[in-house]
Amino acid sequence: MPGQRSITEAEKLAAAKLGGFPIRREQMAAVANIYRAASAVRQHLENSVLRGSDLTWTAFVVLWVVWVWGESETRHVAEEAGISKGTLTGVARTLESRGLLRRSDHPTDGRLVLLALTDQGEELMRRVFPEFNEEEAFVTAGLSDAECRSLAEGLRTVVLQVEEHGEERRRTLLNGAEPAPRRSGRRPKA
Repeated sequence: MPGQRSITEAEKLAAAKLGGFPIRREQMAAVANIYRAASAVRQHLENSVLRGSDLTWTAFVVLWVVWVWGESETRHVAEEAGISKGTLTGVARTLESRGLLRRSDHPTDGRLVLLALTDQGEELMRRVFPEFNEEEAFVTAGLSDAECRSLAEGLRTVVLQVEEHGEERRRTLLNGAEPAPRRSGRRPKA
């Protein structure tokens, strides 16, 4: 059963299955482990911290974005949270019904909606985030501070590559060409 395999077992099975394929194994392992790490961390944080406040991962991320950025247009919150505007609508309604988020009309453009934390939402984030951060420290306990910085820098480089060149790459692939891999010339900010 896939959920029962360790990361080492999964890697061995993939290597055996793909033995004859001309692939870039290190890159495959990096992307696979980004996904595995994100899934494992998300599940751990939902089960250890967020469940006690009756929050899903997505609800927490929406609250986080609005907490950090302040009152924001829904389109910007959705983009920062990495979700669709439709998903945000449902999450925002739920958070609003719980008294954590306030929706209001944009003062100059009636088509736009703004989101802001209520006092209760602010209070929740002030209480939950330190607990969340303690679990961030737990999941990275096997890494030194320098390794955490290096990991963060490497992941920023991956994000920048997709942000800066992903759309062009997708257009090229849709047109049937085989583009050469590109590497961003920008260095991520620490």
